[in-house]
Amino acid sequence: MKLTLAAWMCGLALFAAPAGLPAQTMKPAKVAAAPKAPYYIDPMVMNLPELIPDPPAADSPANQAELAELHRIEQARTPGQVAAAKADEADEDLFLYKSALGAHFTPEALPVTAELGVHVKNEQSVAGAALKLIFQRVRPYNTDKTLHPVCDLTDAPNSYPSGHALTGYLEGLTLAEIVPEKRGEILARADDYAHNRLVCGVHYPSDVEASRRVAYVVFGYMLATPRFQRDLAAARAEARPALGLPAK
Repeated sequence: MKLTLAAWMCGLALFAAPAGLPAQTMKPAKVAAAPKAPYYIDPMVMNLPELIPDPPAADSPANQAELAELHRIEQARTPGQVAAAKADEADEDLFLYKSALGAHFTPEALPVTAELGVHVKNEQSVAGAALKLIFQRVRPYNTDKTLHPVCDLTDAPNSYPSGHALTGYLEGLTLAEIVPEKRGEILARADDYAHNRLVCGVHYPSDVEASRRVAYVVFGYMLATPRFQRDLAAARAEARPALGLPAK
């Protein structure tokens, strides 16, 4: 059943009050971080749950097909793919796109761009975490105990959408505005980064597809805000000369 704007707002309120979240017994206990405040977006007016389908029910044929796809990926993954997926899990900042943008694309060389990346990731934390609380999808390895995930595990029902994939797509779309000449390579890296959540065995294919859809909506909203346009222009002015590109 599709969620209403009131339910979305309730999810945002829950995100702002983390005391009742499910315990993550499969990872070491951590002190709860303070909830993130929106920097560019206003999630109260976006109603993102209306823009993505509900995830398949755990006992549905669609969910079984997704589990079968995860088994196929698990059986075919190589040690190199596992290593790359683990590296991507640990790397969520804008500079994971160094492979597309070259050796000069570093936070040390580009502090203004690095700060923009922090704010972009923050918007994922706001929108993505609220969606996870609303949909409460159980992770695939907790539904199918015959899967063998290779990345960090959690007992919390927070599979849908994927936070890593949403982060990667938002960062990739941002960089495509700064370096449009590399848009194809950047977005291909975003797809690869999202797919590595499946190689890890910690998300369903529909989790990362939902993240892609949400990212385009959130990014479109960000583009319409003067604050983001100001920060984007500053990062563009810094990054393009450093990457040997003409000013835009």
